[in-house]
Amino acid sequence: MFSITPMVRNLLIINVVVFLLQNGGIITMEDFALHYFGSDYFKPVQLFSHMFMHGSWGHLFSNMFSLFIFGPMLERFWGPQRLLAFYLITGLGASLLYTGVRAYELHTLKEDTAIYIENPSPVAFDSYMDEHLGTGVGRELTVGYLRNPDNPEYIEATRDMVRQVYTMVYNSPLVGASGAIFAILMAFGLLFPNLELMLLFLPVPIKAKYFVLFYGAYELYAGFNRTPGDNVAHFAHLGGMLFAYILVRMWQRNDYQDNF
Repeated sequence: MFSITPMVRNLLIINVVVFLLQNGGIITMEDFALHYFGSDYFKPVQLFSHMFMHGSWGHLFSNMFSLFIFGPMLERFWGPQRLLAFYLITGLGASLLYTGVRAYELHTLKEDTAIYIENPSPVAFDSYMDEHLGTGVGRELTVGYLRNPDNPEYIEATRDMVRQVYTMVYNSPLVGASGAIFAILMAFGLLFPNLELMLLFLPVPIKAKYFVLFYGAYELYAGFNRTPGDNVAHFAHLGGMLFAYILVRMWQRNDYQDNF
């Protein structure tokens, strides 16, 4: 199960090399991370390039470790070409679902920003910052504004701040292979449901189908209860799992029909 296979090895190498090029400034977030479709930074190539980029060594390691553990068995079952197609299709599907959810979130943020600019107040500013950036962010400006609620300098400063928040969130990019990796986890659970896994943090055997079920349930909960400042793309993970389910079932049906 743990011996490396050709396509998994190639994907591991590509992800590591791209991350090194990121650190060297040769590949930039601005050009290759996935930006929102309406952003000035968006480029079509980002739909695929983002899934080979990562935000940190820890981010890279967690994704590549999962690919190393679960990918080879899928490659032996499917073959290298189908595994690559699965990786790219589910990674793209994950990013599209994430972008759809993000469109709703950005619409809400745009409305909240416009409302604040029209009717600024210390309480409204504190609420805006807590909801969209996290508790305590901008606290110094909030305290100053509370003490001087009629000061035009504070009013204009908070308006500028919420504009900056909107621009920052609007242009924040998505990176990582997580959508494709969660798809691989889903496929593993569908194809080898009763295979028992021994997890590092839970030293008792657990069947693959239950592992995937619990992980999916957590991501669903975290996605709908995301706290401000949480940078994890939970809906990209869910998107990978959803597209994996669809693709695996479609391939199973087609393979069954081809055999009869």
